[in-house]
Amino acid sequence: MDRFVEYVGRHADDLWQQGLEHAVVVGTAIAVATVIGVALGVATWDRPAARTAAVATTGTFLTIPSFALLGLLIPLLGLGWTPTVVALVVYALLPITRNTIVGLREVSPAILEAARGTGMGPARRLLGVQLPLAWPVILTGVRISTQLTVGIAAIAAYVAGPGLGNEIFDGLSRLGSRNAINQALAGTLGVVVLALLFDLFFFAVRRLTTPRGLRV
Repeated sequence: MDRFVEYVGRHADDLWQQGLEHAVVVGTAIAVATVIGVALGVATWDRPAARTAAVATTGTFLTIPSFALLGLLIPLLGLGWTPTVVALVVYALLPITRNTIVGLREVSPAILEAARGTGMGPARRLLGVQLPLAWPVILTGVRISTQLTVGIAAIAAYVAGPGLGNEIFDGLSRLGSRNAINQALAGTLGVVVLALLFDLFFFAVRRLTTPRGLRV
């Protein structure tokens, strides 16, 4: 334990930099996935065939092993940030798309009929009524996707991606040498701490952006 604390103290700057890169790449991917996933949900929630296709397609992405997907992206996108972001976006789509569809479908028809009766057109109903009411469910999907991609982002070190995965892979590649276990453990615990911080962030966002009557 003392050696681990000593290792973290000596490499605090590197760990901080890698943690920041990890957070940025996950945040970037989640932002892109949220735009795509919400758009897919909005476009398909009231069309059964399209809705099924959207959920099935994004679900299929999750069956692709992360090592395989990252490897397949190397010839197309090279190494580094780009294949990492693309892979994380692919893995993040299902919870966001599915929750957007579920959230929109759960809005009461009576509420929509009342909005229609006040003269609201489809676009105003969507933006002013449906999406705000569906927001807690959508945000839950974003939160799940974030937790999922925080872990997957560590594997992106395989394609020279940024983040704490480099600390983990470097430590594992040096097993048997001094501080190898401490290095891998520091990277792993860093990923766990980052996941908890993201979760706290989304908890705060939910509290701040969800009307009191819609909080669960």
